[in-house]
Amino acid sequence: MLPPLALFNLGPWEIAFILLLALLLFGGKKLPSLAKDLGSGIKEFKKSLSSATSEEPEPPQTPPAFKEAEPEIKKKATKKS
Repeated sequence: MLPPLALFNLGPWEIAFILLLALLLFGGKKLPSLAKDLGSGIKEFKKSLSSATSEEPEPPQTPPAFKEAEPEIKKKATKKS
């Protein structure tokens, strides 16, 4: 099994450079809130994925417009006979 960052082939110097760049771009005060927002977004995404796979799909329903049109067709068919 590969280490988590081996997929991107990142070494310690690359990770340090990315962190330094993020610190310079966003500042020290915004980084914790950005990390918190990112974590909550990932948490919501995983939650929605797990709830979507656990629910059974509902059977398709005919729209109300088609349900109302059916009796008219039957009435016309009975009048012609």
